Amino acid sequence: MIETPPLVDQYCQGVLRAELGLATFEAQLAPSAGPPASGTTFFDTQTGFAVRRWCPPLLGLEPHCAPARYLARRRELGAAESARRLLRGCGVGARLVDSGMPGDLTGPKELALAGEAEAFELVRPERLAEQAADTSGTVADFLANLAGAVHHAAAGAVAFTCGAAAGARPAAESDARDWGAALEAAPEPPGPGEVRGAAGRWLAARAEGGALRDPVLLRHLAWSAVSAGLPLQLHTGGEPGEPERLTGFLRATEGLGARLVLIGGYPHHRQAARLAAAFPHVHADLGAALGPTGARAAAVLAECLETAPFGKLMFSGGGRQLPELHAVGALVFREALGRVLGGWVADGSWSWRDAERVAAMVAAGNARRVYRLDERG
Repeated sequence: MIETPPLVDQYCQGVLRAELGLATFEAQLAPSAGPPASGTTFFDTQTGFAVRRWCPPLLGLEPHCAPARYLARRRELGAAESARRLLRGCGVGARLVDSGMPGDLTGPKELALAGEAEAFELVRPERLAEQAADTSGTVADFLANLAGAVHHAAAGAVAFTCGAAAGARPAAESDARDWGAALEAAPEPPGPGEVRGAAGRWLAARAEGGALRDPVLLRHLAWSAVSAGLPLQLHTGGEPGEPERLTGFLRATEGLGARLVLIGGYPHHRQAARLAAAFPHVHADLGAALGPTGARAAAVLAECLETAPFGKLMFSGGGRQLPELHAVGALVFREALGRVLGGWVADGSWSWRDAERVAAMVAAGNARRVYRLDERG
C-alpha cells in the first residue's frame, strides 16, 4: 500500500446543511439537465456506484448496500452527524473551500470543524464584482470598490477561483465557456477605457438581472486576480478544447510571478496536463475527475501522470453539496493513486521510495507549496 500524508483538497464546495429527501439527494449525485432514464435513478452512474462502495462503511454499513438502506441510515444519524463521519473518514487534512457558491452551504470554518481538518477560503472575483455593484452608485465607484475588494480578499484567501465548477448551474452565473471565450479572444489585460465602458453596460443590464458575462469585465477580473499575487484557479469545464483555449492567457501571464491552476476539464484532462508541462507557472488538477469516473479512476489518473512533471499536479476532490462527494473524491483518489503507483513498483518501473515520494507530492506537498499553506499557520 502506498502511504500518503493527509490529503490537501485544493478545490471543494461546502455541504448542504439541511436534511435531504431521496429526490434531492439523487439530483446532487449527477447534475443533469433532465431526470434519469425511465426505471433508473442517478445512483445508476459511476458516481452513484462509488458512493455505495465507499460511503456505507463510514456510516456503519456494508459496502454496496442498497440505496434505500443507505439513505435510511443517513436519516437515522441526521445530516450533521452523517457529514461529520463522512468528512472525517476520508483522510483529508486540509480543504480549500469555494465561498462563492449559491445555496445554504457550510463555509470554510464550519467545514473545518465538521471534518477536523484545516480549511482555507477560495474567492470568486465575479462575486466581488457583484458585491461592489451593490454598493456603488457610479462606474467610478464600482471600479474603485472592486479594486478594494480584490485587495481585501487577497489578504485573507489563499487563491481566486473562476469559471463554473462541478455541479454549478451555468444558467445562473458566468461559466467556464464565458471565461474561456473571453481569455481566448483577447488574453491581454483590457485598457482602462474598455473596462469603464464594459462596467457601465453591465451595471445597466444588472438592474434587469443580467449575469456577469461581459468578456471585457471577465478579463479585467482575471488580470486583477493575477495582479493581487494569489494563485488563480481556472475551471476549464468539459467543453472540447477548453483547456487549450487558455493558452494565450497562460502565455501572457508567464514571467509575472502568477501561479495558475487548471481545475477540472475531464475528459480533456490530458490537455491540461500538457499545458502544465509547457508553462512553468501552470499547474493541473488530477483528482476532480476521479469520483465521477469511479471504477475507471485509476486509468484516468494514469493518463494525467503521463505528461506533466509530478511537481505540477495536485489533488482536488471536487466535493460539492453532499458530504458523500467529498468522501468519494478523496477515497477514490487515494485508492487509484495506490493502484497506479503500486503497479509501476510491482513491474519494476519505479522504486517503492520514489512512488511514496511522488504520492506525497501530488496528494499534499505540491498544494502546500503552491498555495503557501504552511505560511498561514
